[in-house]
Amino acid sequence: FAGARDAFERAADFCASWKEAGRGGLPSHEGEGLEDADFERFGFEPVMAWQSLPQFEMACVAVLNSPAVRRTAPGRAGLRDAVARAAELSGEPFQYLVYALAVLDEEPFVAIDRATGAGFALRASGIGDNFQLHTLLADALIGGGHLPGTAPSPEAAAMCRDLPGQTPTTGSFNLVGADGEWIWNEGNPADVPVVDGVRLLVLDPPPYERGWAAGRFFPGMTGDLVLERVLNAEESRALLAQVAQPGR
Repeated sequence: FAGARDAFERAADFCASWKEAGRGGLPSHEGEGLEDADFERFGFEPVMAWQSLPQFEMACVAVLNSPAVRRTAPGRAGLRDAVARAAELSGEPFQYLVYALAVLDEEPFVAIDRATGAGFALRASGIGDNFQLHTLLADALIGGGHLPGTAPSPEAAAMCRDLPGQTPTTGSFNLVGADGEWIWNEGNPADVPVVDGVRLLVLDPPPYERGWAAGRFFPGMTGDLVLERVLNAEESRALLAQVAQPGR
């Protein structure tokens, strides 16, 4: 992580210098668009840092598949900041690394079904994106008999945990944050706003039918969403009272 942070910081400096020099679009990481003089003009190490970013991204994502690394390895916050700056200056999202650095473990969630007022306390670990979160949420709440609706297949839920592969599934909810904004399936669980120390999701009916390939965003990362308890009516009402109406 320290080496990756250094590479992303140097690469961000290279991107800034390249733009200041008026060179137009950035060169490819393979070197297309670079001139021999650029190594002297911008510095050998910043140029090589820019070229090394795909390898650093793959290496970091690989080790972040391990829960022990995610929970104990230092340097994640500094690396996250360096990646964000490089992404801003380059226009490249570095999505796999950004999402891997955002993965939550043993994270408390509360889901409240707006129609019935039923609330549920859950705990999430190793979930890479909200397609995976959505599928596991429907499995726990609809598949577990707590809410009406059509649950994802057992195979779809298993593929979101640890079974290899992907299989078609259909969305069961519209996920909404406490601020009233939709929680998009394309995002990740860290997008869900925190209320009273937990990430609070409101479940609305889906505004349209949407399907996707259920599975893990990171095939080497085991994911899980565990239902810990059903909230009592008073708890659910108190949390739902803090939720804004959907803004989109």
